[in-house]
Amino acid sequence: MTPKHARRVALDAQGLLRNSTFGRGLNGARRALESIGYVQIDTISVVSRAHHHVLWSRVPGFRPAQLDKLVERREAFEYWAHAAAYLPMAHYRFALPRMHAIKAGETHWIRGRDAQLMRAVRDRIRDEGPLKARDFSADDHESTGWWNWKPAKRALEQLYIQGDLMVSRREGFEKVYDLPERVLPKHVDTRTPTAEEFARHLVDSTLRAHGYATQKSFTYGRKGSALRKAVGNYLAAQVDAGLLEIRTMDDGQKLYGVPESMSARPRRPVGNLRLLSPFDNAIIQRERTLALFGYDYQLECYVKAEQRKFGYYCLPILWEDRLVGRLDAKAHRDKGILEIHHLHIEAPIDDRERFLTALSDRLTDYAAFNDCESVRIGRTSPRSWQSIARRHLDKL
Repeated sequence: MTPKHARRVALDAQGLLRNSTFGRGLNGARRALESIGYVQIDTISVVSRAHHHVLWSRVPGFRPAQLDKLVERREAFEYWAHAAAYLPMAHYRFALPRMHAIKAGETHWIRGRDAQLMRAVRDRIRDEGPLKARDFSADDHESTGWWNWKPAKRALEQLYIQGDLMVSRREGFEKVYDLPERVLPKHVDTRTPTAEEFARHLVDSTLRAHGYATQKSFTYGRKGSALRKAVGNYLAAQVDAGLLEIRTMDDGQKLYGVPESMSARPRRPVGNLRLLSPFDNAIIQRERTLALFGYDYQLECYVKAEQRKFGYYCLPILWEDRLVGRLDAKAHRDKGILEIHHLHIEAPIDDRERFLTALSDRLTDYAAFNDCESVRIGRTSPRSWQSIARRHLDKL
């Protein structure tokens, strides 16, 4: 399997190779979430938050209110993938093993949990209805001394992560907590999956999202030798049955995939340009991204300023089926300006004019998505790109 073929299969599965793979509007957002499995929740807002950006990259005309609507309609819920995320409600039962492990103390979340405070917090939500952390204040309950924000917030988060509360919605970026029985639709399966069922879910959902995967990738972000063993057994059985096949990459990596998907020849993505979120599902596994694209990506907002190579919050640039660069962006919403501090081009591009025209169009759309009216370009690297980039992008 050649790297180019592997890239196209993966990008096609992610909905990044063609326009409107999942459709448009609310239904398109729902189908995209179901197909890629989750969108990571991002607290950083220098540009549009990752959970909105990931869907915008795949669903033409996506607006953030559509994700809120999926939660309101109980078609999506908040929990943990490899990080905090929105997941399809149909996948709820596969969150139960983590919930039970945390509740049993097998996996730590918050050390020094206060069981008495947790009972009081849950009782209050049961009696009063959905509440936010700010609803638990010392002024309201001076006699107990419990209701200061930090202990109550810790109790809410512990109850949420162990499955005794759910996030019913958000107000702004604040979580509103409620009892699971008042959030979960009646048709949702709440049976805890066996190790074999969980393994099948991980394999099937990973292949649906990525087209193929290494054995290690199926348990990305998951712990436990029993689960890894179950995944290995399931893969072996599927290969024996001819339902999965193994392809070897040029670098020796062994990839599992459905035969039809592995043999498919996705069309060439002529003119396809996407600005990806740093937390995009297609690139979140750094090792996989390096192997697939030859592109080493690290989000540098967590790196000291003087040690940053590219910038605080860089967006990878997908051009056709390659990652060719990144741009460090910030939305000045009060001024209506999307600022590109630094545009980095890192791979050979044969037709610069066509590439920059596509980049200009995408930046115009991305500016509007960030509630900005114009784009301001700073530096461009390498310097040989400076004049041609300014000719295309200064007009934005």
